Amino acid sequence: MAAPPPLQIREANAHLVAVHRRAAELEARLDAAERTVRAQAERLAHHDQQLRAALDELGRAKDREIAALQEQLLTSEATVHSLQTAVHQRDKLIRQLQPRAELLQDICRLRPPLAGLLEALAEAERLGPLPASDPGHPLSDEPSLLLASRTGEDEDREHFQPAVFGTTV
Repeated sequence: MAAPPPLQIREANAHLVAVHRRAAELEARLDAAERTVRAQAERLAHHDQQLRAALDELGRAKDREIAALQEQLLTSEATVHSLQTAVHQRDKLIRQLQPRAELLQDICRLRPPLAGLLEALAEAERLGPLPASDPGHPLSDEPSLLLASRTGEDEDREHFQPAVFGTTV
């Protein structure tokens, strides 16, 4: 076997040097890429850890808020129940007081005629009794024409409402 010519050896050596240089360059780029990937992986892991911590904190905050809202709901339900009880008691009291209120309305409606009657009675008391010795007086022992002329129609016109006793006007 014959030795290759020196030009071919030089070209082969130059080619090998270029291949080694290219291999070294690629290895350097690979190392740089691996460092970049490791750095990115570390940053992603760190970021992921931060996001997990933030998510955990959000979960705890949500749980606290839910607990606070549940407590508020229980308090509100107790307040509603208390108010419903108060409304029920007031409705019961209103039903009990309704007849009395109607009675008081009737009394207030009857007050002006009653006041007039009381004034007339007071005036009659102030005037005092009539002397019974006057024979022509309508209240004497003789029947008077004035009293005899009363008819049933007059009595119907003067019919009064029944009196309510035991109340204060």
